[in-house]
Amino acid sequence: MTVTIPRRALLAAGALLPLPAFAQGAWPNRPVRVVVPFAPGGTTDIVARILAQQLQERLGQPFVIENRPGAGATTAATQMLANPPDGYALYISNSASHGISPALFRNVRYDANTDFSHIALAATTSTAVLVNPRYEAQTIQDLIRLGRSRPEGLNFAISGHGTSTHLCGMRFGMVAGIKMNPVPYRGSGPALLDTIAGNVGLIVDGLPSCIGYIRDGSLKAIAVADATRNHNLPEIPTLIEAGLPGVTSYSWFGVSGPKGMPPALVERINAEIRAILALPVIRQRYATLTADAPDLTPAQYAAFIEEELRVWGEVVRASGATAD
Repeated sequence: MTVTIPRRALLAAGALLPLPAFAQGAWPNRPVRVVVPFAPGGTTDIVARILAQQLQERLGQPFVIENRPGAGATTAATQMLANPPDGYALYISNSASHGISPALFRNVRYDANTDFSHIALAATTSTAVLVNPRYEAQTIQDLIRLGRSRPEGLNFAISGHGTSTHLCGMRFGMVAGIKMNPVPYRGSGPALLDTIAGNVGLIVDGLPSCIGYIRDGSLKAIAVADATRNHNLPEIPTLIEAGLPGVTSYSWFGVSGPKGMPPALVERINAEIRAILALPVIRQRYATLTADAPDLTPAQYAAFIEEELRVWGEVVRASGATAD
């Protein structure tokens, strides 16, 4: 069974709207917490800090990042449910907590569709397969040959169980006929540093968090999991080109809040985020990071998450992956 990971059909569906009025009191009139379910240094954290800085400048209140890694982003997502739906606690929803983990973990204590107010999609990013420059496989073909020669499998670093990079690595192994052994970290930052140090020779990661290491030679990208070559790394082949049909993957990051946020407040925050994503300085920053800036309404983002849950559920079942 070939399952393509995952969809981009809704990403171009929105159109930038004027800022709506929010008549239910001045928001924000005190600091806003932005909960990031991974450690500093990874793509989720990078996107969150870009948004937080811009929101702080636009709205005149601190937007304070809180990193709370653990359990495929489900720990922070579960904790978010205890917050009042007043816009002062926001969560960076993502392809782990709101796509993969609900299928990968048996005891997730939230409904990714109904227990949140989904506000805006903030970024989509590509996935790369990278190696330490001293690793014994320096091309994707070398890696496939190496994996097939080792029945014990290949260890590969990931930013945590339940991430799209975890599932991409497992899907790669399934199609290539290789046993893949995920080595989970509490975020991309620690995983990348351990790969650079040579403690793990292979990593699957999102491009924004590793592009700097690729450019300075600390890591070598040997494949991307896009349907076509990434325009920022045109010399790097895709996994499909390496003879692995159906192995594509991307990650996404958005903003959600607790269930029950006033619709006008959701629309207000959505419009602020979409205005930020349209700024030339942010588009240039995203281009540097190899990220894309989507443009969805709250309803479109909620529909996007619903579809991601369906697609990733199929991928998890097909891969046989588990985190318990």
